[in-house]
Amino acid sequence: MSHDYLTLKELTARLGREPRIIEKLVQKGVIPGQRIAGEWRFHETEITHWLEQDLRNMMEDELAVVEARHTSDSEVGSPVSRYLELETCEANLDAGTRPSVLTELLNVAGRTWHVWDTQALLSAIRDREDVMSTAFENGVAVPHPRNPLPGALGQTVIAFGRTHSGIPFGGPGRSLTDLFFLVLAQDAHTHLRILSRLARLFQQPNFVSTLRSIEQSPAAWEFIQNSDALLSAE
Repeated sequence: MSHDYLTLKELTARLGREPRIIEKLVQKGVIPGQRIAGEWRFHETEITHWLEQDLRNMMEDELAVVEARHTSDSEVGSPVSRYLELETCEANLDAGTRPSVLTELLNVAGRTWHVWDTQALLSAIRDREDVMSTAFENGVAVPHPRNPLPGALGQTVIAFGRTHSGIPFGGPGRSLTDLFFLVLAQDAHTHLRILSRLARLFQQPNFVSTLRSIEQSPAAWEFIQNSDALLSAE
């Protein structure tokens, strides 16, 4: 079978859920799938898109399963600690609109010299936000391209930015957003691994409120790293 498609068994293993639950969600149209020769088949790109939206509705233990399922034996430690660097944290992001936030976040990510094609990435991130905002209701957003663009990157990059006040970013109920994690992954597995890890962090008590109160970039980076380490120790 083409590597672009997953069987029901493969999807069950990837999501860590029982086959009957997966099949029920597929039959209801919640999970995108199609029958080919009498068997369910799932396009990998469609599953990635569905899953990244479903992450915000998952509990912490469910997110941990998704993260583990997208972690290979060679990958050690948290992807947040690995890909979020001190130089890609900006606690005083100079932006007041959605377009300026995306531009400034890419500038922050570019400090690593791993961003090779800024315009391609910016266009892809804008297109993703036009499909559906990546903002959570707690004032956090995780902008990213809809599909990985490995040719535009030297390696996976995470950038953090905090604006001085909340801005309209398409959050639920017209909520404002002031904390941003830009995710630029080189492949779908790393992409989902990072998104699930960040979603777990957002659910930790006082993580968002404390991060919002930090005004210096080094302190923000240290707080994220320490919070991530504590999550790994649980």
